[in-house]
Amino acid sequence: MTDEKANFSGIAFDPALGTGRPPRPAVGAYTLPGRVPDPRPVIGQAVEAERLGLSTLWLSERWGTKDFGVIAGSIGQVTDTIEIASGITHFQSRHPAMLASMAMTAQAMSNGRIVIGIGRSVDAMWRAVGLPPSTNASIVDSAELFRRLCRGEKVTYDGPAGRYPSLRLADVPDQPVPPLVFAAIGPRGLGIAGRYFDGVLLHPFLTPEAVARSVRVVRQAEKDAKRASGSVRIYATVVVASGLDPAEELAVIGGRAVTYYQIPGFGEQLAKVNGWSVEDLDALRAHPHLRGVRGAADSVRTREQLTEVASSLPEEWIRSASAVGSGTECWRTFDRYRDAGADELVLHGSTPDQLGPLFGSAEGAVPSLV
Repeated sequence: MTDEKANFSGIAFDPALGTGRPPRPAVGAYTLPGRVPDPRPVIGQAVEAERLGLSTLWLSERWGTKDFGVIAGSIGQVTDTIEIASGITHFQSRHPAMLASMAMTAQAMSNGRIVIGIGRSVDAMWRAVGLPPSTNASIVDSAELFRRLCRGEKVTYDGPAGRYPSLRLADVPDQPVPPLVFAAIGPRGLGIAGRYFDGVLLHPFLTPEAVARSVRVVRQAEKDAKRASGSVRIYATVVVASGLDPAEELAVIGGRAVTYYQIPGFGEQLAKVNGWSVEDLDALRAHPHLRGVRGAADSVRTREQLTEVASSLPEEWIRSASAVGSGTECWRTFDRYRDAGADELVLHGSTPDQLGPLFGSAEGAVPSLV
């Protein structure tokens, strides 16, 4: 495998300067979280994200209103410095040449600010849409195919990622290959990220302790692959609700938690990583609003319904794995993720236009950029 030099901005919020503590990690955020019938608010959210000094703006791609290529193009034209990340897309949702073409076109239009986040998803979803599920081998080979195509190389391939007799992008811009970030939870996925990717995106609702365990797995895989220490950038996703009334806080944090915990297999994996009892998932899934739901609940249930379901979750599952409360309380939580080894925090749930008060109250001062 060929390692590409990651094109990261290195922005870090550092209100801890002069305290003897390590600098705080860079901070990014998601735009358009969850279901959105209208993607146009991304413009205002992107402008505000850059005004706040966020390092990266992430989009969780969904078919219909959140196509990453279109959104990335829009963000790139109203911002100048913020990195633009898909968090996440999938290798099999686009032909390899189409994915590489989209990425390099977006690189040219944004002057090299694109980050491509890749996920595995679940086999049932791929069966439903008639696409092959991901395997570890197909993911690793697809990463190499992507990089080679982005460099303008001719590719002939027949293997786990498919059969491609002759692939090449006839023209590529004078831009670096976008960093590839792999979304992972379990040790196998974390190991793949540590060996073959430029970064790893950790799942929302991991406790700081679970993040620390994940970091150790990634760093060991990185070492085993004889890669430079710290070459894999670790993004910890933190769902945040600061300064909101209790009802809105429950909707932002609890409603989002439900969408992850209710998925069979996926909820169990999150519970195990955090050291929680999987038996608590039974009460959640028995709620009337979740009966008969097989896929993601937020695709078939309203925000209000998900908020109602959230009352079935143990309070620990929400508060120990997210940032809630005052700005100062949230920044203390961020410090715990920093101490766990995260290089960058990815704030989720609250959109950039809702984060202004948070960035004005870290330790009583506006965070400085270093």
